[in-house]
Amino acid sequence: MPGDPPVPITVWPVPAPQPGETMSTAMGLRLVYNLTHPSDLIIDLTEGPQLAGAILVAHRYRHLQAARAMGWGSEAAMLIVTGWPLAPDAGALEFFARGRAKLLPGGCLAVLLAHGDPILPVDVVIAGKQAGLSYLQHIVAADQPPTRGQRTQLDIHTDVLVFTQTAGGDGDA
Repeated sequence: MPGDPPVPITVWPVPAPQPGETMSTAMGLRLVYNLTHPSDLIIDLTEGPQLAGAILVAHRYRHLQAARAMGWGSEAAMLIVTGWPLAPDAGALEFFARGRAKLLPGGCLAVLLAHGDPILPVDVVIAGKQAGLSYLQHIVAADQPPTRGQRTQLDIHTDVLVFTQTAGGDGDA
C-alpha cells in the first residue's frame, strides 16, 4: 500500500509441497524453528502432516493437529500456520480477525500460498491489515538456492506471508 514501509523478502531453498499438501517437511521445519521457541503453542491449519512432524522434530510441546476440523482451541498461540485459499465459506477478514485474537504478543500468523498470481498476495496482505495485523515478512520458497555472484532464475513455488500484531493493534507496520 502506498506509504507503507517495505517488508523484508527472504528466499528459503526448500522443496515444493506434494499435490494436495500445503508445504514440504523442510518448509515446516523452517517455520517452526524460525518463528517459535520450545513450549510454544502452534495452531496447524494446513493440509498434510508436515507441520505436525516438524513440531515433533523441533521438540515443541503442544499443537493442535487438524484444527480446521476441531476448531482453534481455547489457548492463544505463538504461531498460526494456514494454507490459502481458505475454505469456501471462510471470509478473509473474519479469518484474520480470529487469528489476531488467538495470537500471543509477538506471535506470528503465516499464510502459505502457491506462487504465480501477482494479485493474490496483495489481497491477502490487505485483508490481514484490515483485521489489525502487521505485515512482517515475505518468504519466497524456491527449489534451488540462489547462486552467489551469478544471475539465478529461481523456481519459486510458494509465497509465505508472515503477519504479527502491532503494539497498538491497528495493522500499521
